[in-house]
Amino acid sequence: MDGLGRKGSYVMYHYVKDKDYLKCTYSICSDIVNQLVQHLKKYGIESKMSLVGSGGRNMVTQNEKEAIDFDFNLEIIDLKNFSFYDGRQLKETVRKAFNEVLKRNGWGDCQDSTSALTTEQRVLKKGNKTPFSIDVCIIWIDSFGRVNRLIHKKMGITWMDQYYWNETRNAQKIWEREYYIKDNDCWSEVRRVYLEKKNRYLTRNDYDKKSFVCFIEAVNEVYYRIQK
Repeated sequence: MDGLGRKGSYVMYHYVKDKDYLKCTYSICSDIVNQLVQHLKKYGIESKMSLVGSGGRNMVTQNEKEAIDFDFNLEIIDLKNFSFYDGRQLKETVRKAFNEVLKRNGWGDCQDSTSALTTEQRVLKKGNKTPFSIDVCIIWIDSFGRVNRLIHKKMGITWMDQYYWNETRNAQKIWEREYYIKDNDCWSEVRRVYLEKKNRYLTRNDYDKKSFVCFIEAVNEVYYRIQK
């Protein structure tokens, strides 16, 4: 999807305001990802999950009337059966485990994108019928405290695909900066900048900029403004 409306103008992201809908859909999605964390232990993978970016801070966005997605980080803590550097086996193992959990909950298989595992879209049985889905990004925090995302670069031929860890820049002190901004009563500015960045990347057709990345960029930008 290129983000264009019927007359060629770009539709834009806005914040979702239906709190009951958000509470219900988040409960469903977080339960499934928590099941994934528990199920991965059977494969020798210790992990923990967190809702990141917009979803974790009541900043869920929607593009016009399209589906919304909840972005989760699956942080890999320990691997018993293979190395952190075997990205292919790690991604495939998590994908397999995720599909098993999804099937158990009546969902279809997930799709493997460049930087996330994405589920099918679902709708609530009652109330708001806006579709929703789950994005799971695999991350690893190294010994230096750097946040790295597992990337799957598709080359057109499966055996040539590349798997590697990509450092998320300026993510190390993001939580400290978040608290600093809130202490200075500037959180509304983070919300404004975050939405601005989401729409900017939309107009550029840059769909690899997940919510977590946009959130980090927004926090850092506002933090440096306050510092100045």
